This record gives sequence, structure tokens and C-alpha cells, in this order.
Amino acid sequence: RWDNLFDDLEGQLEHELALEEADLRAEEERMRIGRQTMRDRLAAVSGTIGGGLPLTIALCGGDRIRVTVSTLGRDWVAGELVQEAALAGRTRQCVIPTAAIAYLALERSALTLSQQAPATQRALSERLGLNFVLRDLSRRRCQVEIWQSTERVHGTIDRVGRDHFDLAVHEAGSARREHMVTSVRLIPFSDIRLVQMT
Repeated sequence: RWDNLFDDLEGQLEHELALEEADLRAEEERMRIGRQTMRDRLAAVSGTIGGGLPLTIALCGGDRIRVTVSTLGRDWVAGELVQEAALAGRTRQCVIPTAAIAYLALERSALTLSQQAPATQRALSERLGLNFVLRDLSRRRCQVEIWQSTERVHGTIDRVGRDHFDLAVHEAGSARREHMVTSVRLIPFSDIRLVQMT
């Protein structure tokens, strides 16, 4: 009888300890998810689908685009912009400030992947800000199309400040020559929705 009583008490204690441990693990997981940022989730999903599957991203202002993510910076995402059906097979490089992302449209499998813990090893690009990327485009004299909240404008980035840049506006396909520049715009980073290399 005593053996049965002790066996029963031992079973109850093991059951209580297992429940307590499960509750502790569940609470730790809730806390980890509560600390995740949008960038963390984007890093998790883009890192796992690096095999070339595009993400659907809605930009502030209403545009929806498909992007195959190649690089993730501190406050930006870079990749291949998948064009509309009329330009099937063509892609263009683009940079999207993370602040310009209204939402990510994820399938259920990608949603689950986005909740995973991020990798501990961080790439150098993850520490670089948007101003570094824009300075590089300026140094290379790349022609870009800037998607703003009100319009899209084509040109070449002349200078990059802390929170804005100068865009020499000229026709798409023409080189940046002084006589071709129709105006110079000072564009704040906060109004960039997308930078597309042309």
C-alpha cells in the first residue's frame, strides 16, 4: 500500500513538474515573439526563402510589388523587383526603406518561418543604413527611378545628406548631363517608397 501511495505521489509530482516546465517554455516563447521587430521577421522569411521565391510587399501609398530579396540592411531591403506580366522575365534591382513597407503578404508557410529566431551571425550589410546605399548609387552615377508618396521621378543622385538626398531630374535613358537636367530635387528619406535602378 505504501509503495502504491508513493508511486502515485511520484507520478503526480512528475506531472506537475512537466506542466510547469511547459508553461515556462510557452512564456519564454511569447516573450521572444513579443520582442520581434518587423525587420526580424523579414530577415527570417527572406533568409529561408533565399532560393528565389518572391515576397509580396505593399508599400505605404498603396503600391503592391513582388520582390526577390537578396540583401537586408539596417533600415532597408534590396532585391530584384519582379515586373508586371507585360515585362515577363525582366527584373530590376530595387531598394526599399523598411519604413515604407505597409505590410508583407505572406502565405501560411512563410508566416510560420517568419516567427523563427533570427540567426546569431550578422552580415556587414545588416549594419549599413539607407544613406550608405544611396551614397553608393551616387558614387556609381546610377540612374534611378524614385517612387515617392505622390509621384515617380527619374534621375541621378548627386549628393546624400543625413536625412535627404539631391536628385538631378532628367529623362529616363539619357545620361546625367547638365543641359539634360530639368531640375534638382531635395528628397527626404521619409518620402522614399522605393528606389529602382534603371
